Amino acid sequence: FKPIKTKIMNLQYISDHKGKTTGVFIPIQVWEELKEKFKGLKEEELREQSKEEFLSGLKQAVEEMNLVKQGKLKARDAKELLNEL
Repeated sequence: FKPIKTKIMNLQYISDHKGKTTGVFIPIQVWEELKEKFKGLKEEELREQSKEEFLSGLKQAVEEMNLVKQGKLKARDAKELLNEL
């Protein structure tokens, strides 16, 4: 990746009523540069999971957690789990 040309980036954080950061505001120049830089990328369309698929995945996760608790299966680290998502 080429670095963005903007030398100073004044980020502004957007917070909810509890003070939790929920977003970032970037200058329009930075936004335009990012759009240009990544113009070849397309949005990936994700299909909706059916109720049966969701419940099946949830059941498998619970079964795996029980096996981990019983010492019959080694737990995965968080990085591996996130990569799977």
